[in-house]
Amino acid sequence: MGLVLLIIIWLITFVSTYFFIAKTWWLPVGASASAASIDHHFTITYILMGIVFVAAQVGLGFLVWRYRDRGGPSNKAEYSHGNTTLEIIWTVLTAVLFVGLNLMSSSIWASERFRPAEANAVRVEVTGMQFAWYFRYPGPDGKFGATKPELEDASAGGEGALGLDSKDPASKDDVVTGTMVVPVNREIEVILRAHDVIHSFFVPAFRFKQDAVPGLAISMHFTPIQTGDYEIACAELCGLGHYKMHGIVKVVSQEEFDKWLAAREAEKQ
Repeated sequence: MGLVLLIIIWLITFVSTYFFIAKTWWLPVGASASAASIDHHFTITYILMGIVFVAAQVGLGFLVWRYRDRGGPSNKAEYSHGNTTLEIIWTVLTAVLFVGLNLMSSSIWASERFRPAEANAVRVEVTGMQFAWYFRYPGPDGKFGATKPELEDASAGGEGALGLDSKDPASKDDVVTGTMVVPVNREIEVILRAHDVIHSFFVPAFRFKQDAVPGLAISMHFTPIQTGDYEIACAELCGLGHYKMHGIVKVVSQEEFDKWLAAREAEKQ
């Protein structure tokens, strides 16, 4: 029985390791400026964790086989309190590994969250509500108009869903859409909001993920480097309709973006 368990444990270990090495189930091709750095950190993490995982499972399989019950009286199990020196060593090594990986990735994290967006960044307010995403652009004046909770009407969609105050002059040129359109090779500042529960704005191709929390306006930024359509997913369980809460980021040229925004502005006239 010990040999059978050894084979099963090692088989599961090496087959699962193969799928990670072959990247059978992996993230889509990176389409943002930070994607390469994030993928590099993922790779390092998986290699280090993979070595630990394989070593532990190989050891487990060996011990299951080595100390199997052979039916003899001399094979009685003995209880041990363990080896204090080994406990200290692997606890310290684990702490060093996790703290080291954290420090290695801190600059990537900070670059999108703590560093202010560039002055010429395209600003987009992203609002999550059950079960849709809405995207608001400030228009030529560069200012977002005021919103009021008493004006919110989710069934109305667009400006009505956000509760945009039409009496505020700054709201006159605000553009609200259900599809996020941004120019390529230009920094995009995202202001994340949520109207009801916690949502999570996740664009796998950009390696970009951040919770949207009711009552907070969370600013982050990213730079798309390839044109195309990219899926937006809500990565936080937000209710029965969570499965259908997705959207699209359309990355276009600067010229196409300018034309698109101008057309949306013209529709408001």
